[in-house]
Amino acid sequence: QVQLAESGGGLVQAGGSLRLSCAAAGVTFSTYAMGWFRRAPGKEREFVAGITRSGSSTHYADSVKGRFTISRDNAKNTVYLQMNSLKPEDTAVYYCAARWVQYSTYDLQYEYWGQGTQVTVSS
Repeated sequence: QVQLAESGGGLVQAGGSLRLSCAAAGVTFSTYAMGWFRRAPGKEREFVAGITRSGSSTHYADSVKGRFTISRDNAKNTVYLQMNSLKPEDTAVYYCAARWVQYSTYDLQYEYWGQGTQVTVSS
C-alpha cells in the first residue's frame, strides 16, 4: 500500500520560511516523479513544483519561481519543498503527489497523494 505523508506546515509571518517534507512508503520511490500542489480556500488545486525521478530536473509555477525549491533524497524516500519569502497568498493546504516515471503539472495525472499539510502566512 502506497502512503505519502506530508509534514512541516504551520503558521509563519510574511517573509518567513518553511520546509515541507513528504515521506513515501510502499513504493519504489526512485521510479516516481514527484510534485507539490496546493489548494487555497475557495480555489482549485494548483501545481506548485515538480521534480524528476533522479532529481536532476525541476519545474515551478511562475507564482513561486525564485522563492520555492523542490528537492528529493531517494535514499530517504523523501521529497522536500523549501519555501522562502512567503506571502499571504501562499496560504493553502499543500499536497505531495507521485506519478510513475514522469512528472506533470496536471494533478489528475498523479497516482498517489498525501493527506496535505496546512500552510498559513500572516501579513
